[in-house]
Amino acid sequence: MKTAAAYIRVSTDDQIEYSPDSQLKALRDYANRNAMILPEDYIYIDEGISGRTTAKRPAFNRMIGTAKNKPKPFDVILLWKFSRFARNREDAIVYKSMLRKQLGIEVVSISENVGDDKMSVLIEAMIEAMDEYYSINLAEEVKRGMIEKVSRGEPVSIPAFGYNIQDKQYVPNPETAPIVVRIFNDFLSGCGTREMAARLNALAIRTSRGGLWENRTVEYILRNPVYIGKIRWNPVGRTRRDYDQPSVMLIDGHHEPIIDRRTFNAAQEKLDEIKALYGRSTAKQNHPTEPFMLYGLVQCSNCGATLTRSAGESVQCYQYAHGKCSVSHYISLKKLNPMVLATLEGTLNGTTPPVYSQRVQETDVAQKRTSDLLTAERRKLERVKAAYEAGIDSLEEYRENKRKITEKIKLLETEQHAPKKRPLLPQHLDMLPKLHDPDLPAEEKNTLLRGVVDYIVFSRTDCSVEIYLK
Repeated sequence: MKTAAAYIRVSTDDQIEYSPDSQLKALRDYANRNAMILPEDYIYIDEGISGRTTAKRPAFNRMIGTAKNKPKPFDVILLWKFSRFARNREDAIVYKSMLRKQLGIEVVSISENVGDDKMSVLIEAMIEAMDEYYSINLAEEVKRGMIEKVSRGEPVSIPAFGYNIQDKQYVPNPETAPIVVRIFNDFLSGCGTREMAARLNALAIRTSRGGLWENRTVEYILRNPVYIGKIRWNPVGRTRRDYDQPSVMLIDGHHEPIIDRRTFNAAQEKLDEIKALYGRSTAKQNHPTEPFMLYGLVQCSNCGATLTRSAGESVQCYQYAHGKCSVSHYISLKKLNPMVLATLEGTLNGTTPPVYSQRVQETDVAQKRTSDLLTAERRKLERVKAAYEAGIDSLEEYRENKRKITEKIKLLETEQHAPKKRPLLPQHLDMLPKLHDPDLPAEEKNTLLRGVVDYIVFSRTDCSVEIYLK
């Protein structure tokens, strides 16, 4: 019996016939009709995401990553249509070739039965070419319409913070517009962007998308000309704060400004002065990217964010540095490294009880798959009994079928109840001298730690660390 995975994608909320629920129902029905198991862990859904590229499809990328595991976790990937898999022929060819030739995993469209002969290759390629043409043409039409709207001074995105949209125009929001005024006034009075972000988060004020404030979101407010009655939009994609690109459109809007031009211009001058004083090169010096032993392993006890390199030989909570965490976790690596090594040594030699990560491991997925296989075998047992009672199978056939299925069930039950293995900690003691070796590169020390450690939590309150093992 084959194990299947299902990939489901919808790019807009109005695709009722291709909704996640309707796609999943069709895929489940197909799997049942074709004697396939479709475990819940192997159902991958990307909602509201374009199929033009795979780069921004997290569920798709998780599916491909899982498919590379050995032994292969599933035998086939079921799709509603090939367009759900990719609307870019290059992506389709690369991933299908890898799945089929390297991993032995088929990709099947349940509504486009192209067959398995040599003509099916041409038919499938034609379907994918038509899907890509449709996607490109649709994107061009949408972009053309958005350019026309911007040219008329109309918004083409969600309302900027401080505004609502009524009758295709920005209208000041009576609750958030005063906050925009306060941001400009506080900035010109000497308040930094990180400090303002922390204040806004402490007051439970959220961004226009409902998220926490960061220094960069405060800066975006200060740089946005919408507040002086302009509409700014880049037809070729996100501006990434480079607002001087030739492609950026800046049009006079028809909405009421929240900020007067003198205040806005003063804020721009001050931002430019700060950028000139603490430019990108200086920022890189203050936030070095050189590797260190604990890179990517230590988390903030308050918000769970990673501690990243700060000024000099020290680390700080990433979210705190951007105004999203309220508790500083600043500590020098000269203090943190010995703390971690001492705690790890106590864990490995048995003086400190080990703490294991509670994150889902691959073994949990395997246990779920075994459970699904058991369910399928028990259903088989019911069916062969029904076949005997209905006179379809003889007593000898029933006995033989029952024996085979019962043996398979016992084997699966043994596998299901097998205890999960924990690592033998003393065998890792030989890594400690290497971690203390000043001549061993930081990257190699980091790799050694990652072989045993899942993550480390640093508490600033009592200046302690807790190590969670894999």
